[in-house]
Amino acid sequence: MNFVEELRWRGMLHNIMPGTEEQLNKEMTAAYVGIDPTAPSLHIGHLTSVMLLKHFQRAGHKPIVLLGGATGMIGDPSGKSKERNLLDEETLRYNEAALKHQLANFLDFHSRQDNAAELVNNYDWMKQYSFIQFIRDIGKHITVNYMMAKDSVKKRLGEDAVYGLSFTEFTYQLVQATDFLHLYRDKNCKLQMGGSDQWGNITTGTELIRRKLGGEAYALTCPLVTKADGGKFGKTEEGNIWLDAEYTSPYKFYQFWLNVSDEDAEKHIRIFTVLPREDIEHLIEAHRAEPHRRLLQHKLAEEVTVMVHSREEYEKAVSASKILFGKSTTDELKSLDEKTFLSVFEGVPIFEVTREKLHRGIPVQELLAEESGVFASKGEVKRLIKGGGLSINKGKIQSTEEPLDSSWLLNDKYLLVQKGKKNYFIIKISES
Repeated sequence: MNFVEELRWRGMLHNIMPGTEEQLNKEMTAAYVGIDPTAPSLHIGHLTSVMLLKHFQRAGHKPIVLLGGATGMIGDPSGKSKERNLLDEETLRYNEAALKHQLANFLDFHSRQDNAAELVNNYDWMKQYSFIQFIRDIGKHITVNYMMAKDSVKKRLGEDAVYGLSFTEFTYQLVQATDFLHLYRDKNCKLQMGGSDQWGNITTGTELIRRKLGGEAYALTCPLVTKADGGKFGKTEEGNIWLDAEYTSPYKFYQFWLNVSDEDAEKHIRIFTVLPREDIEHLIEAHRAEPHRRLLQHKLAEEVTVMVHSREEYEKAVSASKILFGKSTTDELKSLDEKTFLSVFEGVPIFEVTREKLHRGIPVQELLAEESGVFASKGEVKRLIKGGGLSINKGKIQSTEEPLDSSWLLNDKYLLVQKGKKNYFIIKISES
């Protein structure tokens, strides 16, 4: 597999330094992508860079993930209008351990082949530098004129800049260049990859290697992914879409991909899956012929959810989607764990009733109208039941006197009340 050609047809190539493709065709090459561990989870904004490394390893080359234990303490000005909050070492170390676990879903760190993935932390070599050492060893090789010419610097110093640029951030490109120099020297790493906003920082690294060692290093960037409507990719009203199930449930993760636009689905399925070109082209053709079936979105959601979470979590998410949007049974509802149940019915009104009320059983009419207040009156409950419009836990209620007790509870804590097809309410059981 030709790595550069693979990126081209997938729409993942933005800039490439002359000679890069020839180097990759000549021999197995090591390349790295940097990720600052500013949170204990990757979010889908990181996925493009991670997929670069995944395709790189599939092409027979060696991927290196550089976790920025040092650079995460500084903050990169690229694409930002103000300085990032700085983190302490303990927090960064915790985040690094979590990220390594997630990255193992994408990269093979345990292969016996020469191109096994590696994970390194720039804090391990940057902590040894004193300020005097740094400006003598690194700073003297790169001129201020060269650094000022970078777009990431010029944007923060221009007339429209609000926050200016701190010395800390100004020196960021030198720190990142030092990483490239270190990996070039210690790991024979000749290529750095990243998002298009990183081009300036990456090329500073190639320049440092050339000036200090007389070596030849290369740069490659991918486009920043945006949504068709101009919105920021990976952002929702609730914030980032995280890869960690504690921050974004597998159900919500699956729903995010399922709900992308047709235009975005055509773009995303190339970038965020490893499906072959022929399969993707066939899918796009089939989708355009019958867009109402949303074939692209379903396949995209499946591929990414399985890769990030697991086949089991994907199947749970599909089952959960059927419960909310399609026909489902009481048994399917009972199969949901509490976290998935709450994710599916997020935003649904919740009413509380004490466990004591269900101890001996309580007529459905009394529970819904008097004890919980789900409905305004017993008369409303009666009319719904008579018209066949009331269900509890996906089962039709036939009588106003039907007794409800603890055996009805989902996860020993909830009742799901449904009025008609689309109106849901939750009764949550409290202990007192």
